[in-house]
Amino acid sequence: MIELKTPQAIEKMAVTGRFVAGVLAELSGLAEVGRDVMDLELRARKLVADRGAESCYWDYAPSFGRGPFRNVICLSVNDAVLHGQPHPYVLGDGDVLSLDFAVSIDGWVADSAVTVIVGTPDEQDVRLAESTRTALDAAIAAAVPGNRIGDVSAAIAKVGQGAGYRINTDFGGHGLGRTMHEDPHVPNVGRPGRGLELKPGLTLALEPWWCTGSAKLRVDADGWTLRSADGSRGAHSEHTVAITEDGPRVLTALS
Repeated sequence: MIELKTPQAIEKMAVTGRFVAGVLAELSGLAEVGRDVMDLELRARKLVADRGAESCYWDYAPSFGRGPFRNVICLSVNDAVLHGQPHPYVLGDGDVLSLDFAVSIDGWVADSAVTVIVGTPDEQDVRLAESTRTALDAAIAAAVPGNRIGDVSAAIAKVGQGAGYRINTDFGGHGLGRTMHEDPHVPNVGRPGRGLELKPGLTLALEPWWCTGSAKLRVDADGWTLRSADGSRGAHSEHTVAITEDGPRVLTALS
């Protein structure tokens, strides 16, 4: 079932989105050489508790994970690209870290992800991370009333495939609002003019992600963390976006 949100509901989601953006900005700033990623998890827990927010990840137990997930943020390092379950790991120079964070405030959810490079960046990693951000911008630009899901998916694929990356379609964007995952699914590959028509009030989490090598994934021993099958590094960018009469509105922006 797809719920079109009222302008009032979108404003409430924007409140959640600004909090999510602020947390990701703070944690990204803390991601430095010598920092244990569990410090980021513990800081995120405190920020969630202090705000009175509800983590969308804690106790999350979908069919694809070995639930329940007992952390409030996904932290994926290097060849891990999605659903990284935080564990003790000291960040080293040049590590690629993706942070994916979703909470609910007053019953309304927002979801966002960023990728940062710790310490001295490798040029290949910079290109990888930037490509997901560019694809996210393209997806947002395509998220206008009258377009279709396929237009958004095709915009993502044009950037990723154009840069030479193989794109996995097992996981992609999704609707959200009262819960973290709602219809529709938004794959990162699609055909223009196909799929659900975008209407004002539709809220989507758009999230381009890919790796430098294989599009295939393997599951880590923790039952959650997804890594590239060939050990190549991955990157992930995500925003919560509302379709409005005036065009796309990014709800997980800092301002």
